[in-house]
Amino acid sequence: MPVTTMPVTAMPVTALRRPGAPASAAYQIVSFMRGFSVGAAAPAIAEIAALRSVLPPRTKIHLAALAGRSYGETIEAAARVRGQGFEPVPHLLARDIESHAALDDVLARLTRWAGVRRILVVGGDTTHSKGPFGSALELIESGLLQRAGIREIAVAGYPEGHPKLPRETLDRALAAKIEAGMQTGLGVSIVTQLCFDAEAVLGWARRLRHLGIENPVRIGMAGPADITSLIGLARCCGVRATAQTLTRHAGLTKHLLAAGTPDRVIRPFAEAAFKGALGRVAAHFFPAAGAAATARWAMAAASGRVVPEAGGGFRVEAPPRGIDVPA
Repeated sequence: MPVTTMPVTAMPVTALRRPGAPASAAYQIVSFMRGFSVGAAAPAIAEIAALRSVLPPRTKIHLAALAGRSYGETIEAAARVRGQGFEPVPHLLARDIESHAALDDVLARLTRWAGVRRILVVGGDTTHSKGPFGSALELIESGLLQRAGIREIAVAGYPEGHPKLPRETLDRALAAKIEAGMQTGLGVSIVTQLCFDAEAVLGWARRLRHLGIENPVRIGMAGPADITSLIGLARCCGVRATAQTLTRHAGLTKHLLAAGTPDRVIRPFAEAAFKGALGRVAAHFFPAAGAAATARWAMAAASGRVVPEAGGGFRVEAPPRGIDVPA
């Protein structure tokens, strides 16, 4: 008899914790994983349909903007993502925008065609601007975002530093962008650069809170993938990573998807977040081997199918017999 494919019902977090009992590692992990977001470049219709079979409605799908790529592709992708019931979060590269009129046009189409209300604003990797915006801060201060109907922005955080900027400069720039956004009536959150070192992120997050920055933070991690794909993703994101550092920080053990998974990075975050040491934090996944594969693994963890391991990290269990994981 063929097995019927159906969405796996999420296990309530409360089912992982007995009343009055200390919070287990599994409970902490599942609590941290709830509300995760996933990144994609310009997902095709088939990929978005695959995400729909796995993710709950209104999940945030971040749409990366790559230098040289037409914003028309991002707008089309945002419309497809919204059409499948998700929340598109397009990325804007400030230095890649050619004029105020071009920005107005992009924002108008994003808000009208895809109902976009949240975007991520970054300066971009290029040193020279194509138009009037030399930085993310200048774009935020322009007032054009909220005039177009944007209500919330995300800005970048760099827990492992930046190759061209000292830590103090990064701190001042982050604080300035947050203040500019809030002064112009925008909600502001932070999405970190792709990170593999949990201790570096924990130290950065604690320092952020010590500086009085209490905005929500999404911690960027790589989705499940083999070592080659992870190194490729790191290079694409401008992060220095070698097989040695990835093995040391990320674990790269074999799990449900037969690939390296971010469990050894997630578990320290989950423990610290549960203790209230990090403020408002959530997980964000950069897909190294496809958004759908990343979503399946993350959803399995968020649904409670996690088994903590003695050496750190955790494994994700296969679904119960008779229930197939949606493709």
